[in-house]
Amino acid sequence: MLRAMQGFKSRGAQSSLGKRPVQDNVSPANSRLAGAIALSLPNLITLARILMVPVMVWAIAAEQMTLAFVLFLVAGISDGVDGFLAKRFGMATEVGAYLDPLADKVLIVSIYVSLGIVEAIPRWLVILVVSRDILIVGGIMLSWVLGNPITIKPATVSRLNTVAQIVLGGVVLAVHAFRWDIAFTVRLLMALVAVLTLLSIAVYLQDWVRHVGGANEGRA
Repeated sequence: MLRAMQGFKSRGAQSSLGKRPVQDNVSPANSRLAGAIALSLPNLITLARILMVPVMVWAIAAEQMTLAFVLFLVAGISDGVDGFLAKRFGMATEVGAYLDPLADKVLIVSIYVSLGIVEAIPRWLVILVVSRDILIVGGIMLSWVLGNPITIKPATVSRLNTVAQIVLGGVVLAVHAFRWDIAFTVRLLMALVAVLTLLSIAVYLQDWVRHVGGANEGRA
């Protein structure tokens, strides 16, 4: 009986050590709990960024542009922080891979629609930006319906487009918050966003058609 218990303990210890090293004075249960908390931290930051969006929309609608700009700035910083934590400390998760771009889309679309409603940016630009995202989501859903799911990989032009959209949104909020007189710069940014959005749509459509025709991967 004693030998059986010793053998059981020995096998349990080997199994535990095979899974992960246990540090001195730290129980396996506490180690697992700390790991779970650490792995969820970037996702919690991303969720907080999503929850800030309704407040930003309210601030824009109420013409509280300073508050909207500050929240927008905090959202941008949090985006960098959760990305840094995920990469630097190995906290990346499958959920985060979907949640982070979703948060960016929710932020951009909500801000642009709100700014369009208060006529801070032209409505044609709002329609163009939102239509691109609707087109991408619709293409993904259609590929699933056709039984040929497309693998989404951000193209360089799409990354540049996202950056340009975020910069324009921040600049427009700053213009209305601090009464900056940079109308020419704003117009240049709007033109840049429009061009990059159209190029992104063209690249996506090309890759989607190629994928449906037999290619295995697409970019968006």
